Amino acid sequence: MKLRYIKYFLVIIVFAYACKKSEDIEEKVETFLGFQTPKNFPETAYNFANNPITKEGFELGRMLFYEPRLSRDNSITCGSCHIQASAFTQHGHDVSHGIEDRLGTRNSPPIMNLAWSKAFMWGGGIYDLDLFPISPITAHEEMDESLENVLNKLSAMDKYKSKFKAAFGTANITTANFLKALSQFMLMCVSSNAKYDKVMRKDDNVSFTAVELEGYELFKQKCASCHTEPLFTDNGFRNNGLAPSAINDLGLYTATLLNADKYKFKTPSLRNLKYTAPYMHDGRFLTLDAVFMHYTHVVQATENLDTLLNKNGAR
Repeated sequence: MKLRYIKYFLVIIVFAYACKKSEDIEEKVETFLGFQTPKNFPETAYNFANNPITKEGFELGRMLFYEPRLSRDNSITCGSCHIQASAFTQHGHDVSHGIEDRLGTRNSPPIMNLAWSKAFMWGGGIYDLDLFPISPITAHEEMDESLENVLNKLSAMDKYKSKFKAAFGTANITTANFLKALSQFMLMCVSSNAKYDKVMRKDDNVSFTAVELEGYELFKQKCASCHTEPLFTDNGFRNNGLAPSAINDLGLYTATLLNADKYKFKTPSLRNLKYTAPYMHDGRFLTLDAVFMHYTHVVQATENLDTLLNKNGAR
């Protein structure tokens, strides 16, 4: 079956994590290089001039990412739903779990390669990375907290006063600096060192095996229109023919209220699929085989079905 060759190719777009939670990062890296655009990547979308990444800002953002005080009952962190070992997704749940084990409606998307993204969330509605954390912090089913309370809790801790002072020149913890610090951490989560990238960059004469090359060619024929190289997403919103779930999630429509946007969800990157199951915006598919089955046999002719899939339910 030709689809198995695509699976072989997808395996090689797994990366070595750029973000390090462990405290021994300083021992391994003598010089903080900041954000580096990979040679085989396009220009970034994020405006780094408004938030230049520093060692102090990145380390502060990492602390905040794993700080439970961002939630109302001080029980969960950003890292609770964006688990580093699972490529910053919530592996093992179809939809994400918030405080008091409240269920969300969607599966946590990864936070890698956000410097190239112009819109965030499965259903859009946020177009600035610096504003992105407000949504999970304040959402009832996620952290259920207010920014005012978060800042008050952090301001009561001397360690954060000193960290903000080092990163931004003032111990006064403001909303803007709080959000910029989180952005600095997320921006450094770059997936760019898979075998695929080494082949594209011609690093050390790395090349695809015959099976990987066949999978790559099939991928370019069948998948690359939406999962554009090298990010493996076009960062757009598409209706990929999923049958509406019981809650009838309307996707991008909830942000735009445009009928043409019903059932459209952000095209996910295919990087690190080995670690990010389950798949789709609501985690309905547990395996890649189930994903392939959907695209080959089960695409639904729902409203606004993407034209690339509107071929009698098969691609």
